[in-house]
Amino acid sequence: MFITKYFEEFAIGDVRHTYGRTITETDIVVHAGQSGDFFPHHMDEEWCKTQPFKKRIAHGTLIFTVAVGLTADHINDVSMTYGYEKLRFIKPVFINDTIKVTVTIQDKKDHKRPDHGLVTELVECFNQHNELVMRCEHILLVKKQAA
Repeated sequence: MFITKYFEEFAIGDVRHTYGRTITETDIVVHAGQSGDFFPHHMDEEWCKTQPFKKRIAHGTLIFTVAVGLTADHINDVSMTYGYEKLRFIKPVFINDTIKVTVTIQDKKDHKRPDHGLVTELVECFNQHNELVMRCEHILLVKKQAA
C-alpha cells in the first residue's frame, strides 16, 4: 500500500504493531546459504545439545531481516531509510518461534537538508511469549510539507 506521510505528520509516541511470522528450519538454511554463516549454533542440532540453549538458534541477521520485513506494510513515497542504529539481539529465537514487531516513533529532528527531517522509530521484536528478542532504531529521512 502506498501512502504519503510527511515529517510533520509523525507524532512521538505513536505505535504500530505487525502480524506474526513463524521462523522455520527452511528460513535458517536459506539464510545460511545466502549469508555464508554456517556456524554450528544455527546448523548442528547435535552440537547445540552440548550448548547452553540445547537447540539451534536463528541467525541474528535473519531475525533482523524478518523483523524489518514485517514492518514494511506500506510504502511512504516521501520517506526512505536513512539507517539503523543500536541493533541488539537480546534473546535467542528458535525454530518454530513466532515473532512480531512493535514500532514506536521515538524522536524527530531537523536534517541538514532543510526540506527534510529525521524520524527515529524504535523497533522491538518479540517472540510468542512476549519476550523482547531484538531491538534497534530505524532512522527515516522524511520530506517536509511545502510551506
